[in-house]
Amino acid sequence: MAEILGLAMPFFGLIFLGFIAAKVRKLPMEGMAWMNFFIIYIALPALFFNLIARTPVNELASWGFIFAATFGTYCAFAIAFCVGVFSTDGDIPESTIQGLAGAYGNIGYMGPGLAIAALGPEAAVPVAIIFCFDNTMHFAMAPFMMAMGGGADRKPAWVTALAVLKKIFTHPFILSTIAGVVAALIEFRPPVPVQTLLDYLQNAAAPCALFAMGVTVAMSPRGSMPKVLAPLITIKLLIHPVIIYVLLSWMGDFPPIWVYTAVLLAALPTATNVFVIAQQYNVWVARASSMVLVSTIVSVVTVTTLLWLIKTGTLPPDLFPAS
Repeated sequence: MAEILGLAMPFFGLIFLGFIAAKVRKLPMEGMAWMNFFIIYIALPALFFNLIARTPVNELASWGFIFAATFGTYCAFAIAFCVGVFSTDGDIPESTIQGLAGAYGNIGYMGPGLAIAALGPEAAVPVAIIFCFDNTMHFAMAPFMMAMGGGADRKPAWVTALAVLKKIFTHPFILSTIAGVVAALIEFRPPVPVQTLLDYLQNAAAPCALFAMGVTVAMSPRGSMPKVLAPLITIKLLIHPVIIYVLLSWMGDFPPIWVYTAVLLAALPTATNVFVIAQQYNVWVARASSMVLVSTIVSVVTVTTLLWLIKTGTLPPDLFPAS
């Protein structure tokens, strides 16, 4: 158990340090701009490029894994969305944010560092695949659902579709993943000085991202704690990973590290991007912030427990092993 705590606590500790620093120093939020730029446009893209570029191309085309992991996340969104519809009397914009809160995990800031530290470098490929396809789904889901819900910003379908495609194919994480796939395909290796720089940036990605997450959560507005948070947190931290685990076990004989990586990423708390999307549409903003905070606190227990189940072999890699 001490080994498990040693894996999990540094990650949550960095978030906690960012949270405490923001509460103690009271620096303006504008000071986070360059930190966020470094994380989103430089450090994390370097990490994803490194992960993908070193991977054999045939491992990147695991379509059964891609479908199971992405469809599992969609199922979590659908369940949380239905909870939102029930709690809001059919308000689609609010229900959409609640759906994202139940399905959009912190796979960018927490995912790579935690999965690789806990499961080894073999986790890099499934992390990158899940990140790419899950984010693509979320980037598409939010504007389309908001358009369905109507409102002042309702636009023609083709405008919405164009905006979604632009958001997907200009996102630095997606671009770096595509660059990594191309590098893997042609077996390109950067010159030694460039690779050294990429390694420096990769090593900085997780610490900076987790600290920045803590600061962002601390400085975001707080709303009331509505009753709907409890089922949404349950969906995000428990039901989502269970769905992924069952689907992967049912659909194919995937490597154990891939299954454990997918389950671990599904068990991560709600991403700060949910709060950003809520701000963008001015829907459920303060409560989205509360969801990020509370799910992160609860995940200290749930993620640590999941790591214990994985590391001790209590959780088998395949729920339906072939006889």
